[in-house]
Amino acid sequence: MELNPQTLATLSQCFLDTLSPIPEPRRRAESGLAEAAERPSYGLAVLRLVSERAVDEQIRQAAAVNFKNLLKARWAPGPPAAPIADHEKDQIKALIVPLMLSSAPRIQSQLSEALSVIGKHDFPNLWPTLLPELRVSLERAIEGSDYVSVNGILATINSLFKKFRYQYKTNELLYDLKYCLENFQQPLLDVFKRTAGFIQTVVTASGPATTLKPLIECQRLCCRIFYSLNFQDLPEFFENNIDKWMSEFRTYLTVRYPVLEDGGGDGLAVVDELRAAVCENINLYMEKEEEAFQGYLNGFVEAVWSLLVATSANSSRERLTVTAIKFLTTVSTSVHHTLFARDDILQQICQSIVIPNVRLRDEDEELFEMNYVEFIRRDMEGSDLDTRRRIACELLKGIATNYKQKVSEKVSEQIGICLGLFQENPAINWKHKDCAIYLVVSLATRNAGGGPVSTDLVDVGAFFEAVIVPELRSQDVNGFPMLKAGALKFFTTFRHHIPKHTAIALFPDVVRFLSSDSNVVHSYAASCIEKLLLVKDDKGQARYGSSDISPFLLALMTNLFSALDKPDSEENQYVMKCIMRVLGVADITVEVASPCITGLTSVLNRVCENPKNPIFNHYLFEGVAVLVRRACENDPSLVSAFETSLFPSLQAILGKEVTEFFPYAFQLLAQLVELNRPPIPHHYMQIFDILLLPDSWKKSANVPALVRLLQSFLQKAPRELYQEGRLNQVLGIFNKLILTPSTDEQGFYVLNTVIENLDFDVIKENITHIWASLFGRLQNSRTVKFIKSFLIFVSLFIVKHGSQNLVESMDALQSGILLQILDQIWVPNLKLITGSIELKLTSVASTRLICESPMLLQPAAAKLWGKMLDSIVTLLSRPEQDRVEEEPEVPDFGETVGYNATFVHLYNAGKKEEDPLKEIKDPKNFLVASLANLSVHSPGTYPQVISGNLDPANQAALLQFCSYFNVSIV
Repeated sequence: MELNPQTLATLSQCFLDTLSPIPEPRRRAESGLAEAAERPSYGLAVLRLVSERAVDEQIRQAAAVNFKNLLKARWAPGPPAAPIADHEKDQIKALIVPLMLSSAPRIQSQLSEALSVIGKHDFPNLWPTLLPELRVSLERAIEGSDYVSVNGILATINSLFKKFRYQYKTNELLYDLKYCLENFQQPLLDVFKRTAGFIQTVVTASGPATTLKPLIECQRLCCRIFYSLNFQDLPEFFENNIDKWMSEFRTYLTVRYPVLEDGGGDGLAVVDELRAAVCENINLYMEKEEEAFQGYLNGFVEAVWSLLVATSANSSRERLTVTAIKFLTTVSTSVHHTLFARDDILQQICQSIVIPNVRLRDEDEELFEMNYVEFIRRDMEGSDLDTRRRIACELLKGIATNYKQKVSEKVSEQIGICLGLFQENPAINWKHKDCAIYLVVSLATRNAGGGPVSTDLVDVGAFFEAVIVPELRSQDVNGFPMLKAGALKFFTTFRHHIPKHTAIALFPDVVRFLSSDSNVVHSYAASCIEKLLLVKDDKGQARYGSSDISPFLLALMTNLFSALDKPDSEENQYVMKCIMRVLGVADITVEVASPCITGLTSVLNRVCENPKNPIFNHYLFEGVAVLVRRACENDPSLVSAFETSLFPSLQAILGKEVTEFFPYAFQLLAQLVELNRPPIPHHYMQIFDILLLPDSWKKSANVPALVRLLQSFLQKAPRELYQEGRLNQVLGIFNKLILTPSTDEQGFYVLNTVIENLDFDVIKENITHIWASLFGRLQNSRTVKFIKSFLIFVSLFIVKHGSQNLVESMDALQSGILLQILDQIWVPNLKLITGSIELKLTSVASTRLICESPMLLQPAAAKLWGKMLDSIVTLLSRPEQDRVEEEPEVPDFGETVGYNATFVHLYNAGKKEEDPLKEIKDPKNFLVASLANLSVHSPGTYPQVISGNLDPANQAALLQFCSYFNVSIV
């Protein structure tokens, strides 16, 4: 792209059109810019346009945004977009800093972000001139008191240095940190002290807010850079100058700035952001550098305390409140906890800090009504510790670390006061009751290992009967919804403590709350029921079974599906999770199954139009799967009814290419195939033929589910498999999957199912090609996972088709190859097998080889025979952790359900694990019985081989097996 006036004019018009409210020119301009972005020097052209002062600022800002997004997509090498050329990168680096400093604030902000994108990848190693250039520019700006430029530079440096806060400590990171400290620690202190002097001058002279505000912002940025540079370790420079920093920090916590704080606008927020940054810095020093900080501790505790008393009553100062309380919490759990030991201090903390922050405010009510998802995320799930209500309770928990009895007494007293105020006027003082409930729930002790919660604040049973039950018994499901939500949350939290008869008596009441208009209330009701159904008794058995919920099951399901029709709850994941859980517990009769499948398919059809909530959708498909599984277990005749209901939806998913749902659809189809009795209906065979087409296997995310579906066809339609060339198509799929480490395990699933369900005569002509594919992978790119899968497959072949067929089919490819595989692959790796069925299968197959295969019973094979036996005994006698090493090649997948996941397994549609050796109860017994029988024919031979080839520990283990099963090897 040439940098000439015509190019700039064209780009200028395009960016102007992107701001148009008319769709057609806007889309045309966006398309044109996307096409232009593919050309060389596009980034330079856009940057040149941003620098043209004669161009309208609105257009230049749009160009700056486009430039920032271009760098995000193309600066780093890698797909999907081609990276910017190196020579163009060098020119951009040379231009961007001076342009950023000379731009208007809004454009400067975008260019600062763009610079940070470059810095993330190139700083400091590939851009060593950046920090010196920024430092020189900063010194020039501070000399000229140009705080617009000063703050722009500091914001950029703050963004560059943020990596020191969140990256793991490595030698490379510490090297980068050392470079940044050497180049910027002194300039940072100089700017901080000089600006502090300017602030003092402005305050003394009662200067205007417009002068003071950028100075306060400068100090905030200096504090954030201080935090980054001190996060890993306390640098020597900062330790030597700690007094200079701490004296100013304390000033900003104790001094008021009326011209900003009382002047309206965002003045108070600007000052509070500085104070919050200071609180984070002193909290960092309290956590990591307590010894260096202890001389300043008392002064800061006093300052933060006074600040909290002033801010706790003001809802607009939440960030400052949270950071200040976090600092006190850190102190309360340190060796300086005695600062909180006095009764009067605890009383003040409860009255002046905790209660004001726990009590509901107008913005809490607004969030409850307007954004129930965010309210629940904060309140019930506990996902963010830093809410004002939660962090206030964390302070009490911190103090309770050393003064549990005192904290319990003071909080119990406050709970009593809150409940007393509620009793005086329930309609007006309901927030006091909510406060009492919140304190009990939030301060409950979560036991290690996920056990039941407990509390010393109240008697749970008495509190439940006196405070919670009246709310649950209330007939008005829409009255005082926040109190109802609190009561349901208490019931959920302390569900293990509530006696079964009490809980069952309240089940119908909780079911009623599913009809509440409040999204939070019917979500909490659904969650309460779902969690109750998971409660186990002391023996590990479910406390609540199908008989407990059957009296109100129809009402429960009706209300659950009705809740999904309420505004904003169409995709309520708590309701859908409850539906799934109830269907997993209840007796699924025809009367229950029919309306449930109708309701679920209706929801499924709706979400197919626009899948938005992956968690909701996962529970939806799990709900369908569990309903189908449990209903058909009770009444197999329901399969056709489910097919009639589900097939149109599944066909719509595949026909409309709702790709997010493909893995789910294939798993449900597999479940339906397995529920049919052979011969399976014709419409399934149509799916089978589509499944065998190569195009169906192109998307790797679908492979596990497709394999699951293919396995179901191979099991239910083995005769159809060797008709019309289908077997060759299946083996073609196996060949494709086996070539790649990411899919080879899926290939073995296909192959194992073929071997397990087809007679040897059917697969005989293909077996040589199968061995060729497997041996090729063994020779060229074997992995631990592949070897284990290979051993399992060969073992399955042996138990299904015999060792003689194994030897002959392998010899057809290469004579004697089995002996090489046994020696080089089998013996060293048999110990890696895990899983009870797999262990039994491989050990029994190995036993059959050494006791039945003529080639291993020859004197020349005695050493290999002994090594084989040694590996079998290792497998059977040693714990898994002693014989299996870590497998770094196997990735550790998280549990997050999302559309970016490669595959999401449906638990309720999972393939049942079949034991191919049901007749063999104990592989150890099978081993010694087979050896004893073998030794009878050659007395004295095998004890000698055993003593010469088995590890002493394995010899002892084998003797122990013989003794236990009362057999002997002669």
